[in-house]
Amino acid sequence: MTDSKKPSFTRRRLLKSMAALPIMATGIAGSGSLFAKPATSEINTTGLAVTDDTVKVGILHSLTGTMAISETGSVEAETLAIEQINEMGGILGRKLEIITEDGASDWPTFAQRARKLLREDNVASIMGCWTSASRKAVLPVLERENGLLYYPTFYEGLEQSPNVIYTGQEATQQVLASLNWLYNEKGVRTFYLVGSDYIWPRTTMKIARIHIEQHLDGASVVGEDYAPLGHTSFGSMINRIRLRRPDAIYGAVVGGSNVAFFRQLVSAGLDGSNQTLLNLATTEDEVLGIGGENVEGFYSSMKYFQSLDNENNQEFVRAFKERWGEDSVIGDVTQAAYLGPWLWKEAVERAGSFDVAKVTAHSPGIELNQAPEGYVKVHDNHHLWSKTRIGQWRRDGQADVVWESDLIEPDPFPEGYQ
Repeated sequence: MTDSKKPSFTRRRLLKSMAALPIMATGIAGSGSLFAKPATSEINTTGLAVTDDTVKVGILHSLTGTMAISETGSVEAETLAIEQINEMGGILGRKLEIITEDGASDWPTFAQRARKLLREDNVASIMGCWTSASRKAVLPVLERENGLLYYPTFYEGLEQSPNVIYTGQEATQQVLASLNWLYNEKGVRTFYLVGSDYIWPRTTMKIARIHIEQHLDGASVVGEDYAPLGHTSFGSMINRIRLRRPDAIYGAVVGGSNVAFFRQLVSAGLDGSNQTLLNLATTEDEVLGIGGENVEGFYSSMKYFQSLDNENNQEFVRAFKERWGEDSVIGDVTQAAYLGPWLWKEAVERAGSFDVAKVTAHSPGIELNQAPEGYVKVHDNHHLWSKTRIGQWRRDGQADVVWESDLIEPDPFPEGYQ
């Protein structure tokens, strides 16, 4: 919090529910930060920025550039979680101190800022990145410097690192489930694939194409198009889509490009009343910039929507808006980012140490029963068990959840899709 006032009734209720997570998840009594303060020499043997009273953590996202529209919510969610953890007493008796760095929507900058956080600031963990390009740039730095990243974005899979906990979904959870839904529930047989031109969309669409052509009987891809990251002129792409007349547009356009893509699509006469479109990277954060009138009737595949009707989510939304303003919105990646500090807290307390190797060794099996999205569990492969949901966008910028899967085990290296 920014002042010394007591948390509001809403915030206190949320803190009470989150405080119960370790007990409900593990069956053990209590959180180490509330009852014990072990010696620094016992819980920090690798030179991290841990003192008798504090521990430094990094937040690394794009605060500027084309990806800021998507990543600002992650910064807000991670900050909120850390503030709530500090209000509970911190972790192992230490309050968390945040060092925020701007990746500036530039992948070399992400690597440079990660190196600074690990070498100069000696942070115990980093919450950050959004695009796969930024994560790929940071990954060798993490592995070389033995850093720990909590990565919140849905992504293409085909990766597993001892230095990353992936709190978003991988492709077999988000992509395959949504393609099956389009095929079975909407009768889609022809797909036009579109995306921004970098690692995640291209790899994701490769997986999508394989699934469409080899696993959906009678279905086909009638077009595939990519635009540079930050691109704002989609007229030619939209003309090609109109010529092919697909049953569904299957999209992975990201960041600020979403605004231009959807507005130009609707201006060309393709809207939710006459064209099925499902985008994998349009959340409430992007819709805030796009305008609800430009996405109404279209779909997104996510594990979380702000409109989820459960008590845990309602408390989370209230606390988020209390902290960041009534007009703020919460998207899928924002919620996944919120989970990062809580998962780290539980792993540190299980390990009784901030040392990265010990924290990651104690991460598999962690369960959150009261996460805003519902139950999640850390798999041995460092991804989360979670559900996939299809949301249909309303004019007010929120989504109605029209379909929900069972809990899906993460499989970042799916056989036959690589």
